[in-house]
Amino acid sequence: MSEIVLILGYNYDSNCYLIDNKILVDTGAGENKDYLFAKLCENGVEPEDIELVVNTHCHFDHIGGNHFFENAKIAVHKLDAIPIKNEDTLGTSGSAFGFDKINNTRVDMELEEGDKIADFEVIHTPGHTSGGICLWDGENLISGDTIFAGGGVGRMDLGGNYDDMKKSVEKLMKLDVKGIFPGHGPVVENNGKDHIKMSYSYL
Repeated sequence: MSEIVLILGYNYDSNCYLIDNKILVDTGAGENKDYLFAKLCENGVEPEDIELVVNTHCHFDHIGGNHFFENAKIAVHKLDAIPIKNEDTLGTSGSAFGFDKINNTRVDMELEEGDKIADFEVIHTPGHTSGGICLWDGENLISGDTIFAGGGVGRMDLGGNYDDMKKSVEKLMKLDVKGIFPGHGPVVENNGKDHIKMSYSYL
């Protein structure tokens, strides 16, 4: 099973996750390059070692550092690839937070439900955005802004949809999740399934 290393979000940055020392899930808002690179180096990884960046969705606080990794391919769900390629600061929610310029328009791989990334399967979980995804390895869920620790779900007022979110959380409830690695906040190490049930009860 792949190793997942948390790089805790700093300021506007989302959490980022290092998988097998060559895949990076999300890259933060792009404001704290030195912090991100220092955390990679602490784990024995040089930025140029990253071969693949996977974005859990298209919001600026998850894609803002994509351009730091010129050697890596950029992967995102096909629906969320659209606002990235179109430099759509509304769709990437940058304009809502004063980020009017998106430096990251490159998408090399457009993901779909069931695609494989290392030991993980792509699960399409719209709700926070139309192309939000989670990554699932049979035990651990890298959940982006779909699910958070303590029963939280991603906000639905920036390109999201309540009905989609409810269906997505319902889908995740069927998995026997132990660890949850969310886009923001603390990691859940054991009883992830309970946190997903809690999230559903709040919807």
